[in-house]
Amino acid sequence: MSAYQISPDPGRPVPMHRQVTGLIPAYNEADHLGAVVGSALRHVGTVLVVDDGSGDGTDEVARRAGAEVARHAVRRGKGAAIRTGLDCLRGRGHRYLLLLDGDGQHDPDDAPALIVAAEENGYDLVIGHRVLDPDFHGAVRYYTNLVGCNVLSRWTGLELLDSQSGFRLVRSALLDEIELDARGFEIETEMLLKLCRRGARVGHVEVRSVAPNRKSRLRPVRDVTRICVSALKYHYLMS
Repeated sequence: MSAYQISPDPGRPVPMHRQVTGLIPAYNEADHLGAVVGSALRHVGTVLVVDDGSGDGTDEVARRAGAEVARHAVRRGKGAAIRTGLDCLRGRGHRYLLLLDGDGQHDPDDAPALIVAAEENGYDLVIGHRVLDPDFHGAVRYYTNLVGCNVLSRWTGLELLDSQSGFRLVRSALLDEIELDARGFEIETEMLLKLCRRGARVGHVEVRSVAPNRKSRLRPVRDVTRICVSALKYHYLMS
């Protein structure tokens, strides 16, 4: 499929990347965010950064790099930041939303592969599949993802390769049909289950796995417990 979508005037093709908007939740990512935004803007039409109450100038770095910025006065969590971003972007007419983290662990240069997969296969959700290694990425990320993939694969009937990946492309029209309430890292699980309930077609694209540049902010006991409890809620209580 062509990288261009035909506009109502067939003589004026619209570059597909302009149909994609990037959304980056960020907390104290001033050291890495500028490079992430700059790279993302090579592949999407607009980038919105939601600064989740940072104290290191994350919002200013994002603006200088060319992103739009929304800001929480205090830290509210990754899920809340994503929900704020969705509220800001709703109704803008973009075809896809590209979600990625601001710490540099996702390579925005992999974005075109996700877009092509969605266009050529009709996917509503394309997950950037990382090949995780516990020694390289940390045991918390690895085992949380392993358990999540096994459980959610059973519940959805899909072979999920990276259920906790924050690097994903979503068809905006379908995303607008679901209501999200997660505040923290459980947002990826909630989004996946609710989209699948809406009949979303899900695909995976293997993406480069960038070495973590800091210790994971995922807290093993509190956050993993919250993800598991939330998964049960979204699967059983809200079905």
